[in-house]
Parts: sequence; structure tokens; C-alpha cells
Amino acid sequence: MESNMSNAIPLCERSSREKGMVCIFGTGDFGRALGGKMLQCGYNVVYGSRNPEHSNLVPKGAEVLSHQEAAQRSSVIFLAIHREHYAFLKELTDVLDGKVLVDVSNNLKLNQYPESNAEYAAQLVPGAEVVKAFNTVSAWALQSGTLDASRQVFVCGQDIKSKQMVMEIARTLGLTPLDQGSLMVANEVENYPLQLFPMWRIPMYISTALAVLIFLYCVIIEVIYNYVNAGEDATYSIMISIPNRVFPIVSLILLALVYLAGVIAAFIQLYKGSKYSRFPDWLDKWMLCRKQLGLVALAYAFLHVIYTLVIPIRYYVRWWMNNYVITQIKNNSTAPFDTSYAWRSDGYLAPGILGFFFYVLLGITSLPSVSNIVNWREFRFVQSKLGYLTLMLCTGHTLIYGWDRFIYGPYYRWHLPPAFVLSLIIPCTVLCLKLFLILPCVDRTIVHIRQGWERHPKIPVPSMCENGKTTV
Repeated sequence: MESNMSNAIPLCERSSREKGMVCIFGTGDFGRALGGKMLQCGYNVVYGSRNPEHSNLVPKGAEVLSHQEAAQRSSVIFLAIHREHYAFLKELTDVLDGKVLVDVSNNLKLNQYPESNAEYAAQLVPGAEVVKAFNTVSAWALQSGTLDASRQVFVCGQDIKSKQMVMEIARTLGLTPLDQGSLMVANEVENYPLQLFPMWRIPMYISTALAVLIFLYCVIIEVIYNYVNAGEDATYSIMISIPNRVFPIVSLILLALVYLAGVIAAFIQLYKGSKYSRFPDWLDKWMLCRKQLGLVALAYAFLHVIYTLVIPIRYYVRWWMNNYVITQIKNNSTAPFDTSYAWRSDGYLAPGILGFFFYVLLGITSLPSVSNIVNWREFRFVQSKLGYLTLMLCTGHTLIYGWDRFIYGPYYRWHLPPAFVLSLIIPCTVLCLKLFLILPCVDRTIVHIRQGWERHPKIPVPSMCENGKTTV
């Protein structure tokens, strides 16, 4: 009889009973969004509010009670209020004893308090199992169904069972929980949503500084020089021509910097004869942001391509071409076809096109959705082997572009080299150093070092004890 009655209960009601009741302290934006999502996923939701009679904005199907009444009805309580209002938790010490208290709060700035909000809550109710979670998910993400938003939920806490319970709730809501360890890392978890592109700062600073310096350098040798020496107004070149020199130069330098970090690391390991010595802090930070450096370099390469494609529609270019044709007609002359110049033109464009193709391939491979479906060897082949090939092609593209301009006097205005010459310094240095590192004798040594071999292993020195016995 019971079995038949059980089968008669609707599936959604059985699911709700299996999942049980969840309590949420706080009826603000996040609390309402979290409760609405839980109701959709089959949970029963009860809100704890300081003014339950005035809380009429909660999702349909949820109850609103006082904090004490709501906490008594659930073993899992979500704390969706600001830290300034935690004081009432002291009055609920007995009610919250042994229950899971999930702190979802964030602060207004990094390291705003000496301890994390979760640790502060744990001090107020020492009998509760406090878990930090859901602070990296926004109310908008919950309301939109987590289809087009970040799904990662960082979870940390002292009790493993409590964390597993919260992680199971996150999975039911369609989110991806990540166990970050004990409550000691709660401060780091709380700071995460407040950070503004932490891994992108160094690449953005470097690229911005390079772009500004190279832009000013080009203005000096292309605009100011022409005005001082010939009285020519070339300020129109500031809009398209000069940026189209700046973008490829910055892109090439950034791409070279991506691989220069690994080259320097290899030389340090060769010098020390071991991989067990820490790199300098500046090199550690440099190597950690290589992916971002490469993506910024790709963005500048895209800008170079776009600016190059608009060259034919520029007024200056159309004027120059029309004037050239009219001059030939007036003089009744034609320029003969120059095979060497044709080779030079195609030889300059071909490596640029191929280099940009591999550039895009590197960028696509660095995307998590792509890198997750390739193994480590495939990823390393693309990012290392094809990366150096991209650097070679882009460097060759610049070298052929320069051609005889490297030694042609008029291009050295005020004894300053053309801007593209500056762009070749770091890439050529990286390629020369890499050429040395791939020599069989050198490469073999690096491989042995990275497999654990040490040139001067630290061997314990024996010493004599008072009784004459040898000890280590």
C-alpha cells in the first residue's frame, strides 16, 4: 500500500522531500536569486529575516520566518547578508550548533578586515560548521540559469562532510564546485571576485608602455623631423600610418617576451646545474603571465591586419596613386616591371600571412575549451614548437620589410634607426639564444636537469660523535 502511495506522489514533490529544506538568511538580491534557483531545482526554501512580515519579494513557493524559526527547520543555512549584520548570529548559537552555515558574502575592497568573513562567522558560532562558498557567483548568473555566466564555485571549510554537502548543492544548481581546502583560504576566496584582471595587469602595463614609447618615437622621426627639416605637415599620419607601425612592433616584441622568459629560465638551470633552485620572483611572475602576454600580442596583430586592410581606401593613398598615374600620362612614360621588387613584395607578405595564421592557432589553443581536449604533449607542441615557428615567420616578415632600409641613410633621421629596427632586437636575441639551446650537447644537458639530474648534488658530510662513531 505504501509503495503504491509513494508511486502516486508527483516526481517534483518526491525530489523536494529527498533534497530537504534549505534556509537562507537574507532576502536581498542574491538571497532571492539563490532561493529562486533552488526552488527550480526541487529544494524547499525557507527565508530567515529580521522583518518577516515585510519581506514580500521572495520567490513564490518560499516561506519567510524569523531567523530562529527558519534555522530550526533546516540543517543547511546560507548566510546571504553583509558582515556588518552578523551580530545576531550570537543569539542563535544553540540553534546553529552542529549545522552547516554557508557564508556567501563579499566585501567592498581587498583585505578589508583582519580575518575573512567566514572565519568571523565561525568565531561567532563556534558550534556550526562554517563553509565559504557561492561568493564567486552573481545574482544575475543564478537568475539567467548559469547558461552564459561563470559556473565555478570555490568551496572551503574545516569539515569534509559539510563541504561535500555544499558541493552537492552546487552541482544540483548546475554549477561547478572546486574544493579549495580549509577555512584558512577563505580570505583568498573572498578576494577573488574583487580582483580586476590580476593576471592581465603586467601584460597590459608592458604593452601600453611599449605602444606609447614607440608611438612617440615614430612621431619624432616621421612628423617632427619632416616639419623641422622640410616644413612639411605630416600630422595626418598620426591616425593610421603611425599606429600601423606601432601595432606590429608591439605585437612582435610581446611575442618575443613570451619565449624570452623560458629561454632565461633554461640558462639559469644550466648555470646552476639543477632544477631545484627557485627562479627569481620577477621571472616567476613573468612566466605565469606568458599566456596573457601572448593573447595581448595577438590582439595587436589583429589591429595591424585591420589597419593594413583599410590602406587602399585612405585619401592619402588614393591621391598618391592617382597623382602617380596622371604624372606618367603627362610624361608619356611607364615604369617597367621589376621582378626583384615583386619577389620582395611577395616574400614580405607570405611570412606575414603564415605568421598571423599560426598566431591565431596559438590563441585558439590557449582557450580552456580547446586546451582541455588536447593532451600535454600536443599542447606543448603547439605552444612551443609552433610558437617559435610563429616568432620566426613574424621576424622574417619584418626583416624582408626592412630590406635595404637597414643601411639606407635617409631612413636614419637625426641618426635614429627606423622603428622596425627596434622591433627586431628582442626577437632576434630570443631566436639566437634558442638556437644555442637546441644544440645537441646543450639540449641533452637541459633535458637531464629537468629530469632531476644535478651537477653538484648536496651530499651529507659525515661527522664524528663523541663516542667515535660516524654520523651523517
